[in-house]
Amino acid sequence: MSGPAAPHVPVLLRPLLAAVAPVRGLWLDGTFGAGGYARGLLDAGAACVIGVDRDPSVFVMADAWKNQYGDRLRMVHGTFDRMDEHAGEPLDGIVLDLGVSSMQLDQAERGFSFTRDGPLDMRMSQQGESARDLVNTASESTLADILFHYGEERASRRIARAIVRKRTEAPIETTAELASIVAACLPRPKPGQSHPATRSFQAIRIAVNTEFEQLVAGLEAAERALKPGGRLAVVTFHSLEDRVVKRFLQQRSGTGGSGSRHAPDIPTEAPRFRLLSRRGISPDDEELVTNPRARSARLRVAERLDAPAGPVDRTVLGLPAPALGERQG
Repeated sequence: MSGPAAPHVPVLLRPLLAAVAPVRGLWLDGTFGAGGYARGLLDAGAACVIGVDRDPSVFVMADAWKNQYGDRLRMVHGTFDRMDEHAGEPLDGIVLDLGVSSMQLDQAERGFSFTRDGPLDMRMSQQGESARDLVNTASESTLADILFHYGEERASRRIARAIVRKRTEAPIETTAELASIVAACLPRPKPGQSHPATRSFQAIRIAVNTEFEQLVAGLEAAERALKPGGRLAVVTFHSLEDRVVKRFLQQRSGTGGSGSRHAPDIPTEAPRFRLLSRRGISPDDEELVTNPRARSARLRVAERLDAPAGPVDRTVLGLPAPALGERQG
């Protein structure tokens, strides 16, 4: 596929670099993609960046520019929930850019976008169950749960019912087919509103790639991998994943609140992180002009302290019900 060398514009790169300055030592980019964050970190002074991605195609795309960094850039095909294993040594910093990249959305053959007709795939790793498999085999109640909890789609049951009805006639094979089914269940959007299939496509993509399970395991891995003083920067693109990151950092920094005054006291643990941004950092007007896709992005940054790493209580993170193993009938 021809095109520019770096089709994905790294969101919130300027405020990220400012928040983690000075950039030095060994960093890991757990969602390498087109390499925008890795390049930004290397140019800002990182001694070395380990680029991790579960999509093998991204490393081929990096061939056009990777040699300018020599052995300062190492690339690993894998998932960021094992970043401590991929690094092999304590890290000075970690950056995670969650969700699907512009690069993947722009490739019709990857099946992520309802605006580009292609096979119904959505697999970031290009392995395992695809969106086609899920849409054509999951029960109506499971589909409704996924659409409601991962997409916050209020018409989830109506859409799930329409999907099941349509697939009895013939398998649903393409993004255009699925988008048409969803759009027929919803009112025509008003000018300026998002496409009717936006929430459903987000939900199915999250389910196919087990994104919330990966996210929590990845945050735990980041806690294990960072050395004291190391920086964690996470960019989110929708409220569901931002809520999980926010609550994780609140809990691990001891700023999550004490709960009800009527409940018994809960023993407090030594904080593992210090928040460097109390609120999520949003893109400024300048960035929105050059990259409109950044409008929903939020950046959260924290510094690793010296308390030992440990598992997090998933029930306090605000995970959607399917990610907790629950099903709504």
